[in-house]
Amino acid sequence: MLRQALLAVSKSERAERVVATSPLTRDVVRRYVAGDIGAVVGELSRKGLLVSVDHLGEEVTDREQADREVGEYLRLLGLLPAGADVSVKLTALGLRLSERLALDNAASVCEAAAGRGITVTLDAEEHDTIDALHSVHATLREEHPGLGVVVQAYLPRARERCARLAELDGARVRLCKGAYTAPAAYTSAADIDRSFVRCLKTLMAGAGYPMVATHDPRLLPIASTLAVLDGRDPTGFEYQMLYGVRPAAQERLAAEGARMRVYVPYGDDWYAYLMRRLAERPRNLAFFARSLLSRH
Repeated sequence: MLRQALLAVSKSERAERVVATSPLTRDVVRRYVAGDIGAVVGELSRKGLLVSVDHLGEEVTDREQADREVGEYLRLLGLLPAGADVSVKLTALGLRLSERLALDNAASVCEAAAGRGITVTLDAEEHDTIDALHSVHATLREEHPGLGVVVQAYLPRARERCARLAELDGARVRLCKGAYTAPAAYTSAADIDRSFVRCLKTLMAGAGYPMVATHDPRLLPIASTLAVLDGRDPTGFEYQMLYGVRPAAQERLAAEGARMRVYVPYGDDWYAYLMRRLAERPRNLAFFARSLLSRH
């Protein structure tokens, strides 16, 4: 019930006005959303951490907004080092207007990123965009084989999608638990975790490149064990965690030789992002509160 409430609040303009003006919220936002993105990426890179950068914003309603998003990503590419990744939401590129528009805009970002040695990952969003997400990914991957895509474990077809992607040589697949709602989706933490592990087993045994997006201390050792059992060395997969969440664990994994990528959001449109992070697991409410007091 709390998860549903938080997701509903994430879409409320009235709640956004209240939350956005709270001094406490501003402190939380500074912790989990980058201000000076160039400076943050530089600091993380010096610590041996990889980055995936997301310009916050989605659900654009006209072509001008979509064009501005493309322009912002092209500007962002100039700030990032080779080996970085950018995360792109197709609704920010015009998916609600037309799939073709989103595909063309994503292609522009992919082409510019390829010239700088930067990868692109297509982010998963609401359940009614998932088929278009995988359609766009399949089309663009013909020319951009390094294009990544996100699979959300809370969706009942997650393992099926992972199985198809695992057959593609080098396919970059970010596996996360998911932070939206959908008909017939898994809702209990235990069911979502079981789905995550099933998907992870499929990806680790496949021909692609798994990107394990979780902070869960129970799932991280499962990922490393599966990697060993499937003969993957530390370059054959990576961990991903959110900026500001368990930074000590991120640095520890990197120091141990793992590929550790930090998902760094930036921009003014942070409200829906923050609410979904809390809804992803309602107990994150307590986790985020504790994280203000500890960086571990």
